Amino acid sequence: FFFFSPGSSYQPAIEALGNYPQKKFYNVSKLGGTNLLLCFTLDTLPYSIRVLFESSIRNCDGFLVKETDAMNILDWKTKQNNVEVPFCPARVVLQDFTGIPAMVDFAAMREAVRNAGGDPVKVNPACPTDLTVDHSLQIDFSKCAIQNAPNPGGGDSQKPVAKLSPLKAQPRKLPCRGQTGCKGPCSAGDSSRNSGQFSAQIENTPILCPFHLQPVPEPETVLKNQEMEFGRNRERLQFFKWSSKVFKNISVIPPETGMAHQVNLEYLSRVVFEVKDFLYPDSVVGTDSHTTMVNGLGILGWGVGGIETEAVMLGMPVTLTLPEVVGCELTGTASPLATSIDIVLSITKHLRQADVAGKFVEFFGSGVSQLSVADRTTIANMCPEYGAILSFFPVDNVTLKHLKHTGFDKAKLEVMEAYLKAVKLFRNDESFSREPEYSQVVQISLSSIIPYVSGPKRSQDRVAVNNMKSDFQACLNEKSGVKGFQIAAEKQNDIVPVQYEGNEYKLSHGCIVIAAVISCTNNCNPSVMLAAGLLAKKAVEAGLVVKPYIRTSLSPGSGMVTHYLSSSGVLPYLSKLGFEVVGYGCSTCVGNTTPLPEAIRNAIKQGDIIACGVLSGTKNFEGRLCDCVRANYLASPPLVVAYAIAGTVRIDFETEPLGTGFNGKSIYLRDIWPTRRELHTVEEECVISSMFKELKEKMEKGNKRWNLLEAPESTLFPWDLKSTYIRCPSFFDKLAKEPVSPQPIENAHVLLYLGDSVTTDHISPAGSIARSSAAAKYLTNKGLTPREFNSYGARRGNDAVMTRGTFANIKLLNKFIGKPAPKTIHFPSGQTLDVFEAAELYQKEGIPVIILAGKKYGLGSSRDWAAKGPFLLGVKAVLAESYEKVHKSQLIGIGIAPLQFLPGENPSTLGLSGREQFSILFPPELSPGMTLDIKTSTGKVFSVIALFENDMEITLYKYGGSLNFVARRFL
Repeated sequence: FFFFSPGSSYQPAIEALGNYPQKKFYNVSKLGGTNLLLCFTLDTLPYSIRVLFESSIRNCDGFLVKETDAMNILDWKTKQNNVEVPFCPARVVLQDFTGIPAMVDFAAMREAVRNAGGDPVKVNPACPTDLTVDHSLQIDFSKCAIQNAPNPGGGDSQKPVAKLSPLKAQPRKLPCRGQTGCKGPCSAGDSSRNSGQFSAQIENTPILCPFHLQPVPEPETVLKNQEMEFGRNRERLQFFKWSSKVFKNISVIPPETGMAHQVNLEYLSRVVFEVKDFLYPDSVVGTDSHTTMVNGLGILGWGVGGIETEAVMLGMPVTLTLPEVVGCELTGTASPLATSIDIVLSITKHLRQADVAGKFVEFFGSGVSQLSVADRTTIANMCPEYGAILSFFPVDNVTLKHLKHTGFDKAKLEVMEAYLKAVKLFRNDESFSREPEYSQVVQISLSSIIPYVSGPKRSQDRVAVNNMKSDFQACLNEKSGVKGFQIAAEKQNDIVPVQYEGNEYKLSHGCIVIAAVISCTNNCNPSVMLAAGLLAKKAVEAGLVVKPYIRTSLSPGSGMVTHYLSSSGVLPYLSKLGFEVVGYGCSTCVGNTTPLPEAIRNAIKQGDIIACGVLSGTKNFEGRLCDCVRANYLASPPLVVAYAIAGTVRIDFETEPLGTGFNGKSIYLRDIWPTRRELHTVEEECVISSMFKELKEKMEKGNKRWNLLEAPESTLFPWDLKSTYIRCPSFFDKLAKEPVSPQPIENAHVLLYLGDSVTTDHISPAGSIARSSAAAKYLTNKGLTPREFNSYGARRGNDAVMTRGTFANIKLLNKFIGKPAPKTIHFPSGQTLDVFEAAELYQKEGIPVIILAGKKYGLGSSRDWAAKGPFLLGVKAVLAESYEKVHKSQLIGIGIAPLQFLPGENPSTLGLSGREQFSILFPPELSPGMTLDIKTSTGKVFSVIALFENDMEITLYKYGGSLNFVARRFL
């Protein structure tokens, strides 16, 4: 190895790994031979930057990755924020909502390359890609017969339930109802159910009969939801299976295995890649914003748009501004009542205040070694919510211990440790070890953290649990906005009686109607899920219940979660309270929840009640769960269960009881909250290596429905013109060999005039398709009934549906309309129309359109259709005060110009109404960050910034986006 010099030819040597001479790697610490300056520089670099540096050395080809790129990364301290650098991840992770448009684009690219005279067989991912089918699950069935069944331990429901130990139960004989896999009454004294033999009985994703804890194959709700999932998504699943057969370097994880980021964590993560005895760090980019979860394992990874992901799949690097790295120093020990979610939300608040948007965060300090890998991955998973690109925990002894318990053999771990230490990627938690230098340091004392929830409309609005009651009251008083609901004082105590299942209940502001422990964020962490289960166990034993109209559900991230909930003996108690396993995948979090009972919906609307949802996820945008549930709170799983029992958020847990138990005794939260000692004991006994082993076997075997699914094997996909799921998109219709100069935008009308914090959910919703929407009209004309509409996420392979679904969110607030509605004004005619209908008219008239927006345009989950949809609507540019970085990149990647008002300026300060026409002239040669002039039909001229950050983005824009740029490589 040697230092690069201008004009030098790059010929790096490959070194053998110490005691493992057959293992080879690039030893970046010896770049330049024995140069002590380099060794010192590497020691001061943040660990996450060292991963970027190793990748630049390994992938340096003088074209996509240049020698200067590697030297810029090495000189991170002075070059941060000043240069763009490429990064070649080791692999790509897709989930099916964003994965299907990517694979449809690949199929369409094969078609386009064939039509242009190229060889379609060459169109394959160059980067290893895993696609997990996890977003297809919808909750069609929940709360089956066991919801109103006798107590898990047997006996009359009015009497106390005999306490059951976590690993050993002795219930009475009772017949099963609705559990097809159970063989009837069983012996309570059967020795096969003792703790020593319990885990041996559990296969794949075992569920216990709630009547006598006898293992059964699957609960009825899981089987029914799986059947519905395969039925409604058959076309999509066949397409995925065709993709896995035809494309090289693609593997598909079938439905009902788990969610993408959890499968990524438990099964796909290598930590260190080994290809033919060559070692290099594991790293990943994915189409799910929660890809960042793997940073808790010391794997550099983050979410990018589907458009950039497709480019990476074809061998192009991700380009990013060499980021600042914020060092987050953790000290102290958290309170026993504080869960990992409390820690996450506290860190979220601190890092939001520290302004870490667009930066890496890296954790260090004495508090880090006190966090388990499960805690770390939960924290890393939330980093998109505070704006960071990623939150990195370097590999240390805690990581290695975790990997040992999850199936990594001793020899592999020894090689891994030796390699990571050789390339200075192993964090020594000894007090005398040198910490890297950071752009800035944020100090957080874990001792100061108390339980919090977030809401009612945004994840960054944290509320201390002990202030929840007063904060909700304040929300009722506040004007409508990011927190307020503006309820008149005389109506704040209104009560609406409602009849449900033969009983009368009373709904009031703050009543809970949805409580979901879902497959997002928390299920990777056994402690918080077990805490929910143990709390449910204590609640049932105390005689507490959940009101039957509350839509409760438990959607685990994978079979492993069900496994340890079953083996710990807490699953029947969760089921007793209504938290029954409904399936595996994203459900409530993306709006796929069961509709509320009609009586409850009517009562909410009749009384204009601010009903609440409580969920253990990361997204709580207004209207996301259900259109009549206006307040949504994010909470830890045990708090979700606690609030469900209380039935309202207007409760002070310190002074008010959750409810009345047996013998009329008031039961408080402190009476049933599990201690850390209880959690640690159950976790040690239940979360064991065998669970990971069995889960991996399940993933590798697939499932019966998937294995029997037939799919074509032709080189080109046989498009079905009648299909409403899969359509060949039009992105390659104008495939040209040479780029053209950016064309001027003349006399454009404003399609939408939006405010601040417009999310990708507002732009391209993923939930159900409203019956009155433009997409519904299209599907109805195709002969489908509303029951067959499915969701927007499921139909992302159909550009006709997704274009009509663009800006179709019922909570979209267009200033032209003045109230939430997916409507706009077509100015030439003056008509108020659906957004799609107005855009369609503009396109027929040959009039370009733009979008006006406020701050943080494109917040939320990375979603490629949030860029593709506007492009197909004819949007030529977006003019906003600021952007979410990933979405801004996606706009460029599809060919839409992202323009930004000058600092301190916005439509109001410039006197713009949005009813003007706008003309934008692009110079023949664009440059990064240049200023452009915009002229309106009223004669006003003002300047904006073209947010092209580097020459690559300008090149992509000239070619009409990254898809067309990449496709030309095959011609």
